[in-house]
Amino acid sequence: MYGTVARLQVKPGMESKLKEVSRTAEEAHIPGHVATYVYRMDSNPNEYYLAVIFTSKETYQANAESPEQDARYREMLALLGQEPAWHDGEVIYAGVYTGQVGGASAG
Repeated sequence: MYGTVARLQVKPGMESKLKEVSRTAEEAHIPGHVATYVYRMDSNPNEYYLAVIFTSKETYQANAESPEQDARYREMLALLGQEPAWHDGEVIYAGVYTGQVGGASAG
């Protein structure tokens, strides 16, 4: 798997629009897209981190180079106070909590 982590400075009052843009991207069913996570920082409600995962570096790059992704990026950029800081790389571990603790169902 491959992906990116980005630090975003969202303009005040743009959180709901950011969620909308994120949902629109999800509904696009981008080939190779595995998951997207958006975090809002406790220390600054306008600071967010975006983590996006693809099946491979090739599917990630194909999306990054597509005109459709460029349009989505420009829509998101309008919500930000500055350009994001991107950090691309290979996913070397992905753990998923299944609700199972010691063989028993949690909760």
